Amino acid sequence: MTRDFQAFFARYSWPAAKGRLPFCIGHRGASGHERENTITAFRRAAELGAEMWELDTQLTRDGVVVVSHDDHLERVFGIDRRISEMTAAELAALDGVDVPSFSEVAALGRATGTGLYVELKAPGTGVACWRHLAEMNQRFACFGSFDTAQVRELRDAGCDFPLSVLIRVGHDPHALGDEAGADILHLCWERAGERPQDLVTETLMHRAFEADREIVLWHEERRSILDDIMKLPVLGICTDLPDLMRSSTEREKAVGRQG
Repeated sequence: MTRDFQAFFARYSWPAAKGRLPFCIGHRGASGHERENTITAFRRAAELGAEMWELDTQLTRDGVVVVSHDDHLERVFGIDRRISEMTAAELAALDGVDVPSFSEVAALGRATGTGLYVELKAPGTGVACWRHLAEMNQRFACFGSFDTAQVRELRDAGCDFPLSVLIRVGHDPHALGDEAGADILHLCWERAGERPQDLVTETLMHRAFEADREIVLWHEERRSILDDIMKLPVLGICTDLPDLMRSSTEREKAVGRQG
């Protein structure tokens, strides 16, 4: 099965000659090499040839969108504090904590020519991120969430960026796509056994494409599985290790794009 992405790219003003498909989406940056969701991780992912970064959004007490998978800082930084209970200034003042603002990551994306695959965590971050990217005329981005209500909020508000719904193993991707009003089905099936690629059937893909939806696949670091799923007609694949998806030549081109 093949897929022509030309209409999708034109509809959302994504760059037509960017890298190659499936896009390599650096999961929380190059999180297999650097601390996740940090400027260092995002810059490293771009250097390794990733066309996009997957990043997560949280909200400070004073309403600033920052990039972190967790609200709590314990797992990543070993600190018993919550982002939602601090102002942006208080968060920035913490020793040993590196939580960038969304605007900082977006600026790095513009500088490196890298797309933003924004996973909405804290409610309220979607509209703020959308407005920021629209103001900057930064079109190479999309918004997604496991929370269908957050995706639907953007759809109902007239968001003109592609929207993605993230789907756990055992859930119906088509039903969730309808519920969220999504343009992309993001199958988070990395824990679906030794051959999760077998779940991405021609029937599933055909039904998604018939509904004019694209597919993004889970974060994958197993070489044999990556070799299989990179042959599928999907928009992108997440990975902690972008170097597994991109050759040394492609990485050199990525570094060249950064000037």
